Amino acid sequence: MTAATAVQTTFAMPSPSDGDPRRSSDERALVVAAQQGSSEAFAALVRLHQRRAYAVCRAIVLTHEDAEDAVQEGFLHAFRALDRFLPDQPFGAWLYRIMANASLDLVRRRKVRDADELSESSPAPFRDPGEADELRRRLTEALTRLTDRQRSVIVLHDVEGFTHGEIGSMLGIPEGTARSDLHHARAALRRLLKDVRSDI
Repeated sequence: MTAATAVQTTFAMPSPSDGDPRRSSDERALVVAAQQGSSEAFAALVRLHQRRAYAVCRAIVLTHEDAEDAVQEGFLHAFRALDRFLPDQPFGAWLYRIMANASLDLVRRRKVRDADELSESSPAPFRDPGEADELRRRLTEALTRLTDRQRSVIVLHDVEGFTHGEIGSMLGIPEGTARSDLHHARAALRRLLKDVRSDI
């Protein structure tokens, strides 16, 4: 099992079939209707993208609760900015950039708040209470020790399948930086997990 495979088993979420031309046409019609004020059309767009939006947010934040908060905030931002979206552009790419920004904003706010509230003692790393498998527990712990951007890049690429260019666009960094961050994130993850399994 590789580190990337282990990440996938921890964070994998189903993704929409982005290559379906009929879906693209339907989605474009929903976007236009939503821009014209149809709340039903916007709700349909939310249903269409909510799982992938969650996966993008979950790649950046550490907890399920924070990911849900970021998704809600992201959809609210998208709704407010919908009139500025050009319907001939890919809606998903635009939306996922908003989701990534909402997640990064939430991470920044949490860091400021936590810095104000932290005592001298170090908090315990996040652990999913339903997770009994040792590898998953160690992987989750290792991911918390990566930088926010490294964690985001490795999950967005290795789990969600976004390209370096798409990740760069979402996180506001050059494509080459996304590629470099991924390389460093994988190396860091291997170092952190080297005593768990020899084949990671």
